[in-house]
Amino acid sequence: MNMLSRIEAKIEQDRSSLKEKFDALKGRRVFTNGCFDLLHRGHVDYLCRARDLGDHLIVALNTDESVKRLKGPSRPVQTLEDRMFLMASLECVSLVGCFDEQTPEDLLSILKPEIHVKGGDYRPDDLPEKRVIDAYGGRIKILPFVPGRSTTGLIQKLGG
Repeated sequence: MNMLSRIEAKIEQDRSSLKEKFDALKGRRVFTNGCFDLLHRGHVDYLCRARDLGDHLIVALNTDESVKRLKGPSRPVQTLEDRMFLMASLECVSLVGCFDEQTPEDLLSILKPEIHVKGGDYRPDDLPEKRVIDAYGGRIKILPFVPGRSTTGLIQKLGG
């Protein structure tokens, strides 16, 4: 399989197909989610540290409409397809999916990863998805932010 085919094989927008691919992954599965618009060093650092918590990292990206609801009408800068492709190109990422809801609760209840990872601006008890994770026996891990690295900061630096 060539490199582009390997990247594309990691991408799945259909939930039932994502579940099949997820179930085929053996070992400890780590899940994270976010917009990941304008992928930068802080994202990659976070994703590598998340992957180090298990054998596979699954990343669920907010759809374009979901990003607009969260971040405003000028976002995302990159389309879902582009964000998914870039995410799947990272060696630390095993599988990439997406979700349109405000939170990944529905997707977590379908996949049931062993570990759910969030960035340092969250507290486990404040996460809406905590009840879903607790119900199936998963764990939540909070990873600290990389100082000075953010998409919003990058957009501001670019004059946007």
